[in-house]
Amino acid sequence: MLLKILELVGIVAFAMSGALVGVVKRLDLFGVCLVGVFTAVGGGIVRDLLLDIHPPSSLSNWRYLGSALAASVLVFYLHTVVSKLNREILVLDALGMGLFATTGATIAIEAGAQPLAAALIGATSAIGGGILRDVLVNEVPLLLHRDLYAIPALLGSAVLVAARELGFGQNIALVLGTVLATGLRLLALWRGWSLPQARVPRED
Repeated sequence: MLLKILELVGIVAFAMSGALVGVVKRLDLFGVCLVGVFTAVGGGIVRDLLLDIHPPSSLSNWRYLGSALAASVLVFYLHTVVSKLNREILVLDALGMGLFATTGATIAIEAGAQPLAAALIGATSAIGGGILRDVLVNEVPLLLHRDLYAIPALLGSAVLVAARELGFGQNIALVLGTVLATGLRLLALWRGWSLPQARVPRED
């Protein structure tokens, strides 16, 4: 039950952050909803395809698509209010990332994936939606050039897998992994942390 609730919370958080990007890019209602929904369910679809789950749960469960669509429509019509909540949206996005990393890893474990594969699939669940969002709005994915995003997702999913391997219960493992991933992401945003970039000589 907790797993389903956390998945829905993550979907709503991602849908709102994705829809807000669509609003900033001045897309119409369809475009905003498309970006919001793909941001919300894209990572889960990739996860299920990797685990050979057909059809993907994000497409077969109306609650997932319905929640993502409702959140996107809400952002479209209330964007003047939502856009002022930039800090809150970043927190929601970080929470969604942490939730998708841990729930994705949990679903992978339950599907029979080995520990390493489960951790990688969990991280993929967390970053997949963001990549699709940035591709749809013609942007280089943030995780490829400045944001510390994939590392927290990978660490969060790895902690969940390690906790499960050590015999911790599912709920405790979910909390540990989610808190670590979300907390590290928020700390990176606050402190302005990023990975080193290659030094390219300037052209004269």
